[in-house]
Amino acid sequence: MEGIEHRTISANGLNIHVAEKGQGPTVLFIHGFPKLWYSWRHQIHFLASHGYRAVAPDLRGYGDTTGAPLDDPSKFSVPYVVGDLVALLDVVAPKEKVFVVAHDWGAYIAWHLSLFRPDKVKALVSLSIHYLPRNPDFKVIDAMKALYGEDHYMVRFQEPGGMEAEIANNIGTKTFLKKFLSHRDPAPWFFPKGKGFNGDSTDSPLPSWLSEDDLNYYSTKYEQTGFTGPLNYYRAFDSTWELTAPWTGAQVMVPAKHIVGEFDLVYNMPGAKDFIHKGEFQKYVPLLQEVVVMEGTAHFINEEKPDEINNHIYQFLKQF
Repeated sequence: MEGIEHRTISANGLNIHVAEKGQGPTVLFIHGFPKLWYSWRHQIHFLASHGYRAVAPDLRGYGDTTGAPLDDPSKFSVPYVVGDLVALLDVVAPKEKVFVVAHDWGAYIAWHLSLFRPDKVKALVSLSIHYLPRNPDFKVIDAMKALYGEDHYMVRFQEPGGMEAEIANNIGTKTFLKKFLSHRDPAPWFFPKGKGFNGDSTDSPLPSWLSEDDLNYYSTKYEQTGFTGPLNYYRAFDSTWELTAPWTGAQVMVPAKHIVGEFDLVYNMPGAKDFIHKGEFQKYVPLLQEVVVMEGTAHFINEEKPDEINNHIYQFLKQF
């Protein structure tokens, strides 16, 4: 895209692809599933034009970032991915704390970056995923299975090679991405084997915020790399649970703002609204300044409502 520069940085044993634009305080953008740096295109241009330096990597296993061991899902647990970002920041912003803006899986990782290394983070804007404190009594996938059963998408993603084969043989890369990115139902996602999302095998139009060119960009990258790397993040939930035991009960001590769509499935999970609005979120993130629930929006809010998200980010960052 116009004006965005791309380079590869060797860090933490990986070749990390980075898109960047602008001069000024650094803003690190962390994407989620099944996205890439490209999901931040609107924010990159906006913040670069408002006096910031936007830096958006492809995470390990995604897009043009190479070198991750795809056959070992444990290497995609949060401490490893946070390690990638710390190593990247040591190269691109070695002498400054950075702003972090993150969505979905990226937000989950960003909360842990802020938890592990608050010395690296000036302030955080999280989209979709609020801080999820480690529960010492149960693992995430066990909880999803108990709540929703074997067809829940997180549970279905667990079998190594299983979802990759279904996408390749039964669904197709472009159709899978189109279905995933078009989904707006706040109810849980189910993926019965051979039947698509929630058993829906019908076609649907692209959402207004996603053009055919956008979908083609994502599809082309996934045709080249496959889905194993991104799916390994879900397969590493248990490893993350084990490795983060020392931080059970710990607080995230960076200034933060959280933004979520009212139809986001994470916001509508059991207990999420109570956690966010009734004091627990603030307890774990004492410097949480604001929670914004955007009406009429779903999960992919930074692309669905880029102008509003850009303004929310800018108004928060400019106070520091």
